[in-house]
Amino acid sequence: MRTLGIAGLSVTTPHKEAVAAAVDELAPAATSLRSVNTVAVDEDGRLVGHSTDGDGFVASLTERGIVVAGAAVTVLGAGAAARSVIDAMGRAGARRIAIVNRTSANAASAATLADSAVVGSADDVGSADVLVNATSVGMGTDELPCDSSLLRSGQVVADLVYHPRETALLRAARDAGASVVDGLGMLVHQAVLQQELWTKRRPDAAAMRRAAEAELADRG
Repeated sequence: MRTLGIAGLSVTTPHKEAVAAAVDELAPAATSLRSVNTVAVDEDGRLVGHSTDGDGFVASLTERGIVVAGAAVTVLGAGAAARSVIDAMGRAGARRIAIVNRTSANAASAATLADSAVVGSADDVGSADVLVNATSVGMGTDELPCDSSLLRSGQVVADLVYHPRETALLRAARDAGASVVDGLGMLVHQAVLQQELWTKRRPDAAAMRRAAEAELADRG
């Protein structure tokens, strides 16, 4: 970045942890996660690593009028995406965050990111106010990351997968009477935060979502 005069960098998997080790400084969320999806240059020319994924997800819920503070949340998965959501939901005041993952050791590790986080079980799917699929299950397939019979009316079900826009999980949740949130909201709102870090100006999230929708429509 210094050699080429690049003012901002967006980082994707599998490079997020390597970049976290390479920057001069880490912002608080990136420090907790040891993962970076955004690099910005500060006034002193230092490269600062940020993680905007989790806060972008919370912003996508807030946009829909969904209150995280005091909510019982269940997160499916314990990978990088899940960890960013757990960290942000904890900071946003979630009452309880149950982490359901095939490997309990990974769930336990992710649970250290928030005081309200615990290792969960399938029972936590049905009891959750907000259910988040933070796995890749459903990306390009009709697979479900959990038993659809556990979904219920009154829940909010969010899927971080954004292609396809309506996953099998979201269809099942809608059929069960739940409110659904697709993964495009997180993608857009984390990008809004990136643009703020780079330009010090907040872009129009609605315009960015329309552009993302058009791009995904072109892909079929």
